Amino acid sequence: MLQGEALRFAQIFLIVCPSFILFGYNQSGVGGLTDFPSWIRQFPEIDTVNTTGAQKSHNSTVQGAVVASYTIGALFGSLICTWIGDILGRRRTIFIAACIALVGQVLECTAFSLAQFTVGRVILGGGVGMLSATVPVWQSECSPADKRGRNVVLTGMFIALGFASTQWINFGFFHMEDKSASWRASLAIPALFSFVIMGSIFFLPESPRWLVLKNRSDTAQQTLARLRAKEVVSPEVMHELRGIEISLEESSGHTMALKDIFTMGEEKLFYRFLLCVMLQFFQQMTGGTLISVYIPIIFEDNLHLGASLAKVLAACALTWKFICCFVGFYAVDRIGRRAAFMISGGGMAMCMLALAVSNSFSNNHVASIISALFIFIYNFFLPIGFLGANFVYPAEVAPVRLRVAMQSFSIANQWLWMFVVAMITPTAIANIGYQYYIVYAVIGAVIPPVVYLFYPETMNRSLEEVNQIFHDAPSIISAVKMSKQRPIERDVFAAIERKKMVEEIE
Repeated sequence: MLQGEALRFAQIFLIVCPSFILFGYNQSGVGGLTDFPSWIRQFPEIDTVNTTGAQKSHNSTVQGAVVASYTIGALFGSLICTWIGDILGRRRTIFIAACIALVGQVLECTAFSLAQFTVGRVILGGGVGMLSATVPVWQSECSPADKRGRNVVLTGMFIALGFASTQWINFGFFHMEDKSASWRASLAIPALFSFVIMGSIFFLPESPRWLVLKNRSDTAQQTLARLRAKEVVSPEVMHELRGIEISLEESSGHTMALKDIFTMGEEKLFYRFLLCVMLQFFQQMTGGTLISVYIPIIFEDNLHLGASLAKVLAACALTWKFICCFVGFYAVDRIGRRAAFMISGGGMAMCMLALAVSNSFSNNHVASIISALFIFIYNFFLPIGFLGANFVYPAEVAPVRLRVAMQSFSIANQWLWMFVVAMITPTAIANIGYQYYIVYAVIGAVIPPVVYLFYPETMNRSLEEVNQIFHDAPSIISAVKMSKQRPIERDVFAAIERKKMVEEIE
């Protein structure tokens, strides 16, 4: 039976990898199919290649709605996890999500009408939304503190791999004969990942924190021993288990309900909730979806490149993004979450400003080269903080009893803004051009000061210790200061016991 490092690798490559390749592949895939001749013939209602004027404007709006319907499904899928995540457990939720995604993929790649395609896209989005809300929580709760950041930040790497894969696959099928099999095959390929998830998840352990939540401490102890490659009765396993139990006991002094997310109290739940949702707002409204989904259109329409060259450049840009994810993987557990967010946000703001300036020159070859260059630079800065770390941070700052709920709301907020961007981008690019990038530049520039003032550091701390910092801090500003100043406590059980003793003496 797998345990320790081998088990963590199995979790990553059998569940996390296929889940987030599905995320990226399906988010980016349709944007690269819109100029396929067979696609245009099958769905003339969203043809923006052979239309002009008012008809093109209408079709671009419909096209945006069809592409964005995936994100609406994902929004509701992630919200559903708020209710079912703690009832079914992490593994069963992941299995159901993969099944739903598979149904959506079947409907998509067999569609002969735009209505069927859109329904399939919504259902597919629902399954991927459930995966995106549940898998990072499951992985965070199974990972040791010193490896949690790198383990979960891999989600962004796999999303980027999905983005890059779909662009290269679309480029390959674009040069096939003019048959509907070209785009149908492209949409069918990710179904393989759904099968991998469905066939693997029940061979891997359940979250030990969920098991304790369900009063199954014996099973949780065995699971922790397997995850840490220790004896079941080893001091390390016993202390970690006891830390989880005490954290749950403290939070169960008053029963937490979903509505408690919107209250402060000593747990500062609303503050923690705002940290989660604002992070996902920043992730989308700094241009992540704009670049990843519509990059072929940006190269072809804005920079006036040919269809083949635009697809090659788009595939290269997203492959470069995947490579740059290794920078984020290295940085997240070395420079910390706060520094990663600030560097990433400031860099993306600079790139969006440069895109706005360079795109303001029409039919200028040098400006087009500069625009393409800054798209590549943007894809360097994005993965440092906002293509992976934004998934791990909400799971770290949320208390265990509301972790799935907070993560679900957080990811739903990401999908909401992803929908907004996917919906308005075709029309915005067609109507206001370079001015569209200014919005993203301004929002990106806000990130460094907001993170510096309000986001506590969570690097190398156990989930229970992060919870204790929020509990002990007398104010929001104090939580940020304490996270930077308080020494890292490796023995959480001992730390909480000492705190209880002091309180009893006082």
